[in-house]
Amino acid sequence: MAKYRNNLPQIDGSLFLTDGGLETVLCFDRDIDLPEFCAFPLIDTDAGRREIMDYMRKHAEIAVNGGTGFVMETPTWRASSGWADKIGFPKERLGEINRRAVSMMADLRDEFETADSKFVISGNIGPQGDGYNPEKLLTVEEAIGYHSEQINTFAGAGADLVTALTMTHVEEAIGITLAAQAAEIPVVISFTTETDGKLPSGQALGDALKTVDEKTDNGPVYFMLNCAHTTHFDDALKNGEEWVTRIRGIRANASSKSHEELDNSEVLDDGNPEEFGAQYREIREFMPQVTVLGGCCGTDHRHVEAVYTACTA
Repeated sequence: MAKYRNNLPQIDGSLFLTDGGLETVLCFDRDIDLPEFCAFPLIDTDAGRREIMDYMRKHAEIAVNGGTGFVMETPTWRASSGWADKIGFPKERLGEINRRAVSMMADLRDEFETADSKFVISGNIGPQGDGYNPEKLLTVEEAIGYHSEQINTFAGAGADLVTALTMTHVEEAIGITLAAQAAEIPVVISFTTETDGKLPSGQALGDALKTVDEKTDNGPVYFMLNCAHTTHFDDALKNGEEWVTRIRGIRANASSKSHEELDNSEVLDDGNPEEFGAQYREIREFMPQVTVLGGCCGTDHRHVEAVYTACTA
């Protein structure tokens, strides 16, 4: 049963951490092969589950030691039918995998949660296409059809909310929001941007957020930004417009390289954790409502700890 679905604690203004770049840690630090960057097949083995839980524990300990909340994202960013097809994973087993992912996070909550550190389970959803360079932009109806099964599974498995990370275009974000509303589970939409602060579709960030809100009656609980360096989007956030206040979370890349450069890189660029934390502090100075803080590609527990240190100094 969901613990916080009807009263999400991360929207009360207190600080919540989340994890870093799971897939890049597994690939580059742990030397684990992830076909098509899919981490979800690891849930199928004892060794794979240990890797995921060891990774999550390092982040959970930072939250508990600091007395902050923690948003646990399930390792299911690509646990959907299209990606299962690409790697030859049986689609009929996706429901089982997504449910087990929620169960793993529930075990983590039982292990770590305290009165001062509330642990929220988020069902992690990724785009139907490539998060850097989507070959096809879905219609709203196509997005509902593609994502509803995974969203319904998370709702039935007891997730507190679903979070759609690395959204590249507004129609898919609208479809996911409408599907979550139909499943009666809160949803967070997280867009990625190119170096110019615009979505990969070319749409301005502000226009994207306003369109999602208009088409879904302010459906998302809040918005986030992920899988881009802070310098790629911070200028777009400094205009003081009302839509900026809808952004409550950031999971930035460690590297300032473009998506194209990262796609073609064979070496992990993990940046500088202390500098990474300072950049988050600067953003929170003009966006104090941003309280859900973590990382994306190239980041790990060191970056999350640096963010915590910088933002609570």
